Amino acid sequence: MQDGSQIFVPDSFIALFQGRNQRLRQPLDEIAQRYELCEDLAQMLVEQAQILYHQSAPSESAILQTIYSGLQTPDAGISAEEARWVVLRLSELLEWKAPELLLPSPAEDGAA
Repeated sequence: MQDGSQIFVPDSFIALFQGRNQRLRQPLDEIAQRYELCEDLAQMLVEQAQILYHQSAPSESAILQTIYSGLQTPDAGISAEEARWVVLRLSELLEWKAPELLLPSPAEDGAA
């Protein structure tokens, strides 16, 4: 998968860029770049999520849902699928139970 790259891109991330026939919709190097961005984002959000948890004491799920909502804004610079992956990765890093994260329907996505 890596084609000379030192970056290991997990299957869960690659799946974001596969069509129904399992073919990639983007070149591997672009997927690797997107993965680096999303992994870095998840790593950066660990501390913020921990601070929110200790300061305002909402549930872990509420914090992850709030972060997910924030990542779905156009200014976030990532797709809805990538935002979902980031939050699921964040829950892994924090060792929190992953919430159910629904992707916006195509009608909602296009309305923005």
